[in-house]
Amino acid sequence: MSEADTSPDMMKVVRDHEAIDAALNRLAQEIVASHETLSDVALLGILSRGRPLADRLAACIETLTGTRPPVGSLATTLYRDDLRSGRVPATIGNETHFDFDVDGMTVILVDDVIAAGRTVRAALDEVMDYGRPQRIQLACLVDRGHRELPIQPDYLGWLLTTAADDHVAVRIQEIDGKDAVLLEPGARSAVDEESE
Repeated sequence: MSEADTSPDMMKVVRDHEAIDAALNRLAQEIVASHETLSDVALLGILSRGRPLADRLAACIETLTGTRPPVGSLATTLYRDDLRSGRVPATIGNETHFDFDVDGMTVILVDDVIAAGRTVRAALDEVMDYGRPQRIQLACLVDRGHRELPIQPDYLGWLLTTAADDHVAVRIQEIDGKDAVLLEPGARSAVDEESE
């Protein structure tokens, strides 16, 4: 089931615009507190919703420090371990793009939801194809659990306790026209499971 196939009437809003803004501000504070300097920090948003979240995090960091870290995009589709299964979500029109060198940098991957960890694993592989960062960290808005790989966020908005077949969707103003974290119990399919 894709997000487009999920009826909005069946989904419960578990976090609203104000909660998302507050979480991003808190994540920015944690990132700033964890780094002596931001001169070697860059954010890479995992497409599609990780990119606007990365842009917002960079703006929050700039408000706090006066320094805006560079931001780029990662399209991880070709790096996924389930590419041959045919279950990888389409990312037509979405491409990896950043105009900075990752060598020696602290790269913070930004994503909306982490579940199995397969998308983040693909992002790690892709980043390493572009260079050798000093460190790679992960910032996620929502962790819904059900990990299949030993990958954990360094910076996290919320941990949502969900059943394996629940569907969690993040809506972002820049893409969806509104901000919200939505939960639909018992609506998860194999395609959703592979896409996080």
